[in-house]
Amino acid sequence: MSAPIKDAAPSLPIGEKITAKPKKQPYPFWLGGRYLSNTLRDNSGHANDIHPFHSLGVAATIAASITHPLDLTKVRLQASGDKRMIESIKKTVRTAGVRGLFDGITGTWMRQMSYSLCRFWAYDESKKMIGAGANSPAWKLAVAGSMAGGIAGFVGNPAEIVMVRLQGDFAKAPEKRFNYKHCFDALFRMVREEGVSSLGRGMTPNIFRAVLMNASQLASYDFFKAELLKTSFFEDNIYCHFTASFAAGTVATTVCSPADVLKSRIMNASGPGSASTLGVIRHSMQTEGPAFMFKGWLPAWSRLQPTTILIFLTLEQLKNLVDWSRARGIAL
Repeated sequence: MSAPIKDAAPSLPIGEKITAKPKKQPYPFWLGGRYLSNTLRDNSGHANDIHPFHSLGVAATIAASITHPLDLTKVRLQASGDKRMIESIKKTVRTAGVRGLFDGITGTWMRQMSYSLCRFWAYDESKKMIGAGANSPAWKLAVAGSMAGGIAGFVGNPAEIVMVRLQGDFAKAPEKRFNYKHCFDALFRMVREEGVSSLGRGMTPNIFRAVLMNASQLASYDFFKAELLKTSFFEDNIYCHFTASFAAGTVATTVCSPADVLKSRIMNASGPGSASTLGVIRHSMQTEGPAFMFKGWLPAWSRLQPTTILIFLTLEQLKNLVDWSRARGIAL
């Protein structure tokens, strides 16, 4: 009798074939690359397909374009004497028509394709550096978000100034307006008329706000999504993404409000002495009290909430579009 064969591979049921799982193809730069692989995971915790990195910028640009009127109103409330959101919107429509609600849209596009693109990339790289994953504690995700915010805030500062000035221009008296034609005209004129150093105006509160934003928005989205998936009520679908992004948007608006107000006021000003963060805080505290830090919270929430939701929901749809296209042999 022959000796039994040890460690033999288990037999397959009759008729069952062994099929090799196709290797995942890396996705183009515009849809989010590794950030998606870390953030958009299935219920088993495994990363989904790696999608092109710049779709994060595309998703953020689409979302910001839709909510631009609210962002415009927020900036004008923070930087001008307007007191109420609805009255500010009416004033804009009355003086510039419905088209006036989209003043400075090119500045918004420039900001999204610089700051937003950079922050998603930096968030992914920061998570890799500190070993944070989808199920990491909230503090670890917040640290990665803070690191990403510091980098993105620095990189995106010139575009941030351009956006704020384009949005706030028509709220000023005619003699105080910059009268920029578009985002590139604003950028070139700033360098020519105010020097290269003008690109760093308001950088301190902007970086501080970016740190708070990414620590609260990106990290809280990851955290809320992971917690929701631990329950029996949610699967990794649009309902989970909507709920997690809604919670993240509310957290981010509240945490970022003080730095956002300071950033808008400093960037909207010009002339010597107007770029001092402490000077703006001192003057605002004397004239308005501590409540100035949350001025424009409602329009900020009204803008950031749908923006946050749209970014992640749009991102999912772009991801599905890439999968659909590649299934039909269309390379993206």
